[in-house]
Amino acid sequence: MFRRLDETIMVAAQIAPEDIAEAKRLGATMVINNRPEGEQPGQPSGTEIAAAAQAAGLGYRAIPITPGGFSQHQVDAMREALDAAPGPVLAFCRSGTRSTFVWALARLAKGDDPATLAEKASAQGYDITPLLR
Repeated sequence: MFRRLDETIMVAAQIAPEDIAEAKRLGATMVINNRPEGEQPGQPSGTEIAAAAQAAGLGYRAIPITPGGFSQHQVDAMREALDAAPGPVLAFCRSGTRSTFVWALARLAKGDDPATLAEKASAQGYDITPLLR
């Protein structure tokens, strides 16, 4: 369910409040919600996920990203969230792709090697090469 891109981040498709315990067990210290509210009928609300994270002692950030693309504000918010986390994070969206993309953009902004990021994403089934063109 969770795909570890590297030692600092796992990504996932939509999670439910009951998935927070597993994220914590795997070492997550913060949950980053990259999914807009009400994107799909029946998805858990950000409030529900935030409450479960708080109850488990995890941090929570909401950085919603629509399927239409990213803004610099979202990339900056992701970079700040990753920097603020005291350990690994779990980021999620509908499929994990937007979370992977915004992670890669945040890491590129910090100077990470594009080829290394592409390799990490590819190893978990995500293609970030469109970001690198």
